Amino acid sequence: MLAALLPALRRRLSLLVLLLPGIACNAPRAEAQRPPNIVILFADDLGYGDLSSYGHPTIHTPRLDRMAQNGIKLTAFYVASAACTPSRAALLTGRYPIRVGLPHVLGPDAENGIPASEITMAEALKEKGYRTAAIGKWHLGARAGFFPTEHGFDAYFGLLYSNDMMPPWVQTERPLALWRGTESIEHPVDQTTLTRRYTEEAVQFIRTAKDEPFFLYLAHSMPHVPLFRSKAFEGRSAGGRYGDVIEEIDWSTGQILDALREEGLADNTLVIFTSDNGPWSEMPDRMFREDKIKPWDAGTAGSLRGSKATTFEGGLRVPFIAYWPGRIPPQQVSAELATAMDLYPTVLHLAGADVPRDRPVDGKDMMALLEGKAGSPHDYFFYMYPDRLDAVRDARWKLRVHGEPERNATLELFDLVSDPYERFDVAADHPDVVQRLQAQLAAFAEETEVAMPF
Repeated sequence: MLAALLPALRRRLSLLVLLLPGIACNAPRAEAQRPPNIVILFADDLGYGDLSSYGHPTIHTPRLDRMAQNGIKLTAFYVASAACTPSRAALLTGRYPIRVGLPHVLGPDAENGIPASEITMAEALKEKGYRTAAIGKWHLGARAGFFPTEHGFDAYFGLLYSNDMMPPWVQTERPLALWRGTESIEHPVDQTTLTRRYTEEAVQFIRTAKDEPFFLYLAHSMPHVPLFRSKAFEGRSAGGRYGDVIEEIDWSTGQILDALREEGLADNTLVIFTSDNGPWSEMPDRMFREDKIKPWDAGTAGSLRGSKATTFEGGLRVPFIAYWPGRIPPQQVSAELATAMDLYPTVLHLAGADVPRDRPVDGKDMMALLEGKAGSPHDYFFYMYPDRLDAVRDARWKLRVHGEPERNATLELFDLVSDPYERFDVAADHPDVVQRLQAQLAAFAEETEVAMPF
């Protein structure tokens, strides 16, 4: 009887042995199907030329440079506005700021903020089971109804607006405070420790949220003036006080990358580093009161023309580095056109979330570009500041309105391939290009109901 059963038992044992490796392999495969973590590191007023990987001669940023070497660096990446509030509104909604109703910078006493009707990146990710945290500068409303925790973030730690929004630079009776959630926990704020404390908060979030997909939005308060850095970075950079601040942000990036690696999360995390707009190299006179801020406390747009609060390239073109081991091939440098608004549909698609269809979303999924599989997802990009439509570009050409419309404004055309510095107006040589781009400006103005720029 036993002898008769042995062949059948051997067959069952053989089948079990064949199945066991498959069972063992299924566990990591299921883990790999978990949606990726998303980390967005957003500097404040950091210019196109402020990192050593973007050509700065004296500021040393080894962790960001290594991140670029192991991922992709974009050289034609744009934010949607040359100022704080509108740039952040566009990043988190994927929409031009004029659509969100936030084309202007909000002061500390502003009564408005990001509308409840907007679906932020954090809200969309929470719907897909993500843990979410905002750390650092918010600047999308500083009153009840506008806090980060009321717009999709589980936790918040930071400043509700720019670190200069207090006397003597801004006339307000509201103290600049450090907030946790919806509670003010410190004022006056010890700004020398802000970058370090933001970093510690971010690392702690990574370590506690590691068992679920998470979205970390770390928006540094620096290098917006007034400049502050910790004792450990005082006098460290050959680039002076401004260089100290940038090098501490570089250190912060390294701490976050190290935490992801130590927790075994690096291979399933998309990390983005960029800036909210260009450098504030042309500060108004009010910033030099009491001799606490110097003209050289600002960054540089490198070889680009213009700076923050302008629609020249230096105002909206900023550094962009993306890192995702195994998904984004290393050692890529791309001059393809992309925008901060593109992060919205890109991240939502990665998380398996639907991009809202009941409103215009201006961003395009840029994952194929980051993977080196496709070019720009855009035909055109429009330059606005604050609510004036100033320019449009395609893959090669930029048409810009020169002067005020009511004062016989003219149109300038720049070839951004051979002249990214906007030195030579070639409109007279290419009337067909001018006509085509002028039609795009007019169509966008009509769609968004903004004043015609010419």
